[in-house]
Amino acid sequence: MESKRLIFHIDVNSAFLSWEAVYRMQEGLSGPDLRTIPSVVGGDAKSRRGIVLAKSTSAKKSGVITGEPLANALRKCPDLTVVPSRFDFYQKCSANLFKLLEDYTPDIEKFSIDEGFLDMTETIHLFGKPEETADLIRKRILEELKFTVNIGISTNKLLAKMASDFEKPNKTHTLYLEEIPDKMWTLPLRDLFFVGSAAADKMRRIGLHTIKDVATCDVQILRSHLGNKYGDLIHRYANGVDDEPVASREPANKGYGNRITLPRDVSDYDTACQVLLALSETVGTRLREEKVRCNCICVELKNWQFTSQSHQLTLDTPTDSTGVLFENACRLLKECWDLTPVRLIGLRTSRISEDSFEQMNLFDTQKSKKMKELERAVDQIRKKYGTDSMKRASFLKTDTLTDHAVSKEKHLPFS
Repeated sequence: MESKRLIFHIDVNSAFLSWEAVYRMQEGLSGPDLRTIPSVVGGDAKSRRGIVLAKSTSAKKSGVITGEPLANALRKCPDLTVVPSRFDFYQKCSANLFKLLEDYTPDIEKFSIDEGFLDMTETIHLFGKPEETADLIRKRILEELKFTVNIGISTNKLLAKMASDFEKPNKTHTLYLEEIPDKMWTLPLRDLFFVGSAAADKMRRIGLHTIKDVATCDVQILRSHLGNKYGDLIHRYANGVDDEPVASREPANKGYGNRITLPRDVSDYDTACQVLLALSETVGTRLREEKVRCNCICVELKNWQFTSQSHQLTLDTPTDSTGVLFENACRLLKECWDLTPVRLIGLRTSRISEDSFEQMNLFDTQKSKKMKELERAVDQIRKKYGTDSMKRASFLKTDTLTDHAVSKEKHLPFS
């Protein structure tokens, strides 16, 4: 029964900024704690390239927002300290976090690099009351890992996630069904999970301004303005209804993938292909690290109405090549996309096999061999000197959409 479920949502406070601060403390680098000054993780301050990936509390007070161009953030806050991302270290911090969380339940869903859901229904009796247990988890994370998290507690994933977004940082909040009128319905509708700016504008035009307005609105009105599927979803969410389980763990090596929610909607093929190239690089690197190949490639798209579509193909021979992934991903994109603006692009691979042999086309043998050697050499250089030590020339000519195309998005469950 819904009333018997107990879900925690763990969300790292300003994840990349916090983890960068931890790195600097561990390395003994001089300067103030980034969390105590106006600062962001987001790129090169001199070239003003990149987007804001994470911001400090004082930067937020100056109007800096996550996802905006770095140049805009610097105009709002001229004394802003800007540091580039250190994604390899952030992955280690994330891994340490989820390893710690395994002490409390085996039922964990990694929602993104810096947040996840814990189904505590069967294990909470081992630790005590929910809020006391959440406080204990927060204390351990701060003492052992040196960063802070917010924890939301409820009977489903939606409400737990909403609760974790309340006052920050380093807080525990509850949002049970009986607390919805006081704690959730008074919030602006833009704060409701899955409500984007475009959908919020549509609802405001028909007089809906708060989550309560949406919750008490005739669902037929929402359907007529937002579509049946999305209208139903938003109405359920506004009333705190969500029966999605905490996802079970996938078998090892079932597949590899990555996806990115874009800072702005994309509606042209060339830009979308640039994003696919960035995703192909990360997925290809993962395959080569694990010494496996994939035999199936799938492209995922999600538009502003959160309508998803996917298209896949089976390869003639298994591959771990970034180039092959990218070439086929672009082909899939062209076949399935009508240029409707998309907010999310993903790349998945499946039908994984051991990297024991490769069946090559006779005419492509030398080309394939050289490309394989090149990709592995690039992998080694990036592993030693950092992800940004080598960049494709095409990324230098594009806008900020691909600068951090793999930054904060969740790796798929089999990642």
